[in-house]
Order: sequence, then C-alpha cells, then structure tokens
Amino acid sequence: MPSLQETRAVVTLAPAKPTGLADLGAPLGDAAMVKKGRAHEFPQLLTDGNIGRRFQDLRVIGIKTLEGEVVSAKFFVQFEVFGDNTSAPTNGVGFEAALFAGAEQLASLSSSSLFLPYANFWYPNRFVFEVPAADFDRADRLEFIAKPEEVRAI
Repeated sequence: MPSLQETRAVVTLAPAKPTGLADLGAPLGDAAMVKKGRAHEFPQLLTDGNIGRRFQDLRVIGIKTLEGEVVSAKFFVQFEVFGDNTSAPTNGVGFEAALFAGAEQLASLSSSSLFLPYANFWYPNRFVFEVPAADFDRADRLEFIAKPEEVRAI
C-alpha cells in the first residue's frame, strides 16, 4: 500500500485587522486581538516521490477576545486538501501543528483526521484550538505537519 511522507509548512503569524472573520463567530470587541498567517500551496509526497495529496490556502487565524468576561484565545487552522489519486483511510491520522515564539515551542496541537472522503476532489477543512492567552501573545509562527499515513492508490 502506498504511504505518504511527513510534510511540513511554516506559517508566519503577524498582528492583523479583525476583518473577514464574520464566519468564525468571534465576539470582536475593542479588546480583541487578531493574528493571521498563510501558506499558499504545498504537496505531500508518497514514499516513491509522486504527489499523493495536495494542500492549498492554509490559513491560520488567531483571535484573543473577551467571551463572557473571560479572556479566550483560539487559533483556527483552515485549508483545502485534495486526494491526488489517493484515497485516505477511514480513520486517518490527521495533522499536527506546533505553535512557536522564536525557537521556543509553546504548544502542540493535533487533529484526529482530515475531511477527505474521496480522492481527486478539493475539500475544505477547519479546526480550532484553544491556547493560553500568554501563548497567543508570544506566538509568531505555526508549523503545520501533515503526518505520514498509508493510502490507497486510485
């Protein structure tokens, strides 16, 4: 069975305006802080060197805001994924992400699987991770890690 190799993409996070966030439902009061970053497109290769999966428009949006008088800090990880002539297993391995401040890793984030029900089609994915407010303040990049997994060739 073909296997995907681990693939990494780095997204630099920078302070941003709280625009284009309506679909996230975040309460964006005067105290809200936003960080954004993006990676455009990258492939995940099979062990034989061929492309097995494609990721595009990887967007990371961090929002720190007040929610019911409590500070809430969340990072949204959004992307589209394409099974490039490969079909993902029913219980895939998902992805991991690491939040950094310079060389210091602040948090490890992970998902259990991607939404990729069929090969040869683009599917949007969105995940949200809550982090301590202090980690939000210090974070300057997120490393996205597409984990290795066995797939079926189509």
